[in-house]
Amino acid sequence: MSMERELLLLGLLQQQDMHGYQLHEFIERYMQSCVDLKKSTAYYLLDKLAKEGLILSSEEREGNRPPRQVYKLTPAGQAHFLNLLRQNLATHLPARFPGDIGLAFADSLPLPEIHALLQTRRSALAEALAAAEQTPPHTGSLQLLIEHQIAHLQSELAWLDGVIDRLGHTKPG
Repeated sequence: MSMERELLLLGLLQQQDMHGYQLHEFIERYMQSCVDLKKSTAYYLLDKLAKEGLILSSEEREGNRPPRQVYKLTPAGQAHFLNLLRQNLATHLPARFPGDIGLAFADSLPLPEIHALLQTRRSALAEALAAAEQTPPHTGSLQLLIEHQIAHLQSELAWLDGVIDRLGHTKPG
C-alpha cells in the first residue's frame, strides 16, 4: 500500500508544488475512493520522501500565518514517480470487500433483521453514489477516477438490490 501512497503524493507534487494542508485537502476531496491516507501518515511519507531526495521542502510564510512547509518534486522524484506510475498502471490489484465478511455469517441472524440491516447499508450506499455523482467534472485523467467510483457504486447498489430482493423471496426457517 505504501507504493500507492507514494505514487499519490509524488503525482500531486508533479502537477504543482503544494503544502501539506493542500495535499491533504485534495486527497480528502477527490482520492478517498482509492486510498486511505491519514494526515499523520501523509506527513510521515513526505518526510521519508524528502530524506530519500525525492522531494524538497521549503518554509513559506503568508501574512501573519505560521510558516508552513511547501513540497516540490526533485528530478529523482520525477523519475521515481514515473516508475511507480508504470508499475501501478500495469498491475492488477484485487478488490477487497470487507463488508462481505458479514454476509458469510448472515444466516446467524433472523431473516427480517438481515433484511433491515441490508436496507441500512443500501441507504448509505445510495447516499455515497449521490455524493459521487455531484462531483464536478474534471479535466484529464482525474475524471477517470471519478467515473470509476461512480461505476463501482452503481454496480454495488445493483448487486445489493439483487441480494435484498433474493432474501425477500426466501422463506424463513
